[in-house]
Amino acid sequence: MAVEYQPKIVGFLCNWCSYAGADLAGTSRICYPSNIRIIRVPCSGRVDPLLIVKSFQQGADGVLIAGCHPGDCHYSEGNYYARRRLALLHTLLEYIGIEKQRFQIQWVSASEGKRWANVVSSFTEDLARMGPKETTLHKETV
Repeated sequence: MAVEYQPKIVGFLCNWCSYAGADLAGTSRICYPSNIRIIRVPCSGRVDPLLIVKSFQQGADGVLIAGCHPGDCHYSEGNYYARRRLALLHTLLEYIGIEKQRFQIQWVSASEGKRWANVVSSFTEDLARMGPKETTLHKETV
C-alpha cells in the first residue's frame, strides 16, 4: 500500500494576529492539516528572507508567512515592511530553482480561526499537487 505524499510546511506567524488565529482554530476544534510547523515571531516584518531560504534548504516543501492585515499591525507598519521585502524574495527563489507557489504570504487576524484553517488546507493541497520539492539547495547556493 503506497503512502500518500504529505508536504512539509514551515510557517512564520506573527505573535499578535496570526498565531492567535491559529490558536483560535485549535481551541475551536477547527480541523486543518498537521503538515505545518509553526514558528512564532514578534511581527511578520521581523522574518529575515534568509530564514525562508534556510527552511527550503533544510527540506521544507513550502513556507508560509502569516501576519496582521495591512493597517492593523501591532507595530504600526511591520507588515508593510514584510510585504515589500518578501515580494522581492519571489525573484530570488525562482533564481535558485524554487517555484514561487511554494512560498506564500497571508494576512490572518486573531479572530479568523476558520480563515487560518482554510489557508493551511489550501496551501497543503497545492503543495501536494505539486509534489516534493525537486531542487536540493546546497550551502554554497545561499
